[in-house]
Amino acid sequence: MKKRLISSILLTLLMVTLVSSPILAAYPTDKALNYIVCFNPGGESDLTARAQQKPLEKVLGTDVVVNYKIGGGGAVGWSELVNSNPDGYTVAGFNLPHIILQPLVRDNPGYQTEKIKPVYTFQSTPNILAVPKDSQFKTLDQLINYAKKAPGAVVIGGSGSYSANHLGTLEFNQAAGIKTTYIPFTGSGEAVPALIGGHVSALMTYTSMGKQYRDDMRILAVASEERVPALPNVPTFKELGYDYVEGAYRGMAVPPGTSEAKIKKLAAANRKLNNDPEFQKKLESMGFQLVNMGPEETEEFIEKRTKYYRQLLKEVGLL
Repeated sequence: MKKRLISSILLTLLMVTLVSSPILAAYPTDKALNYIVCFNPGGESDLTARAQQKPLEKVLGTDVVVNYKIGGGGAVGWSELVNSNPDGYTVAGFNLPHIILQPLVRDNPGYQTEKIKPVYTFQSTPNILAVPKDSQFKTLDQLINYAKKAPGAVVIGGSGSYSANHLGTLEFNQAAGIKTTYIPFTGSGEAVPALIGGHVSALMTYTSMGKQYRDDMRILAVASEERVPALPNVPTFKELGYDYVEGAYRGMAVPPGTSEAKIKKLAAANRKLNNDPEFQKKLESMGFQLVNMGPEETEEFIEKRTKYYRQLLKEVGLL
């Protein structure tokens, strides 16, 4: 009888422990999800987060609050992410190649690539080279010929340092055999007005900005293997004789130490959004190309791209 009573008490304690365990507790609860955007309002990361915000709230059953942590080409936000509580309620948009390049090149970017735990990769945007509507450069060759005659005189703006735009400018210089001057801005939301205002000669930006501001800029070429459906009249660099393909991939990440169960829940939510026809139509109309890579696929992709960018950085003299 005594043994039976002790067993009953132990079983009750075990059940109470399991029910109260944070592993088995409902996730998410009514606590809001903090979604960190590492670039300016109006840029690709912001546009994506805002498009995801309400659908994510519906899928996850809790509020999603977008917060901006701007600076360092995204490094300020990613530094905050890796030092956040891994409770599943802090996420951030991540960008490739940015989170690979910065730790490779900078002494102390505030984070390491492997500390950013990927949840999902959901979209990409190839680079484009654009000039103001009233620019003297009507074609890519005109800009290149001018740059050859006046090395460094062509000033190309872009989003961030050691980013897809920054590296893309260096790759373009290499492919075209020219020297230009790169000016980093804190995001596309700041870079595009600088181009339109005539503060830079050209802009290395993304297809999404080309789509949104097509009436304010002249797009000379797109850095993709094939023409982009959102900009069907824009030739690729390859078409024009320059072997240059580059762009950015974006996704959602969590702090290191976040449980696999919570990562899977967030990944499933992202996949559900990307498979929704209405959401697909909205993103594609904005110039984004949808991508579907879960946590494991993204980690493999990051590992593969790290090897590629390490070699590329050596070729352009940054490593």
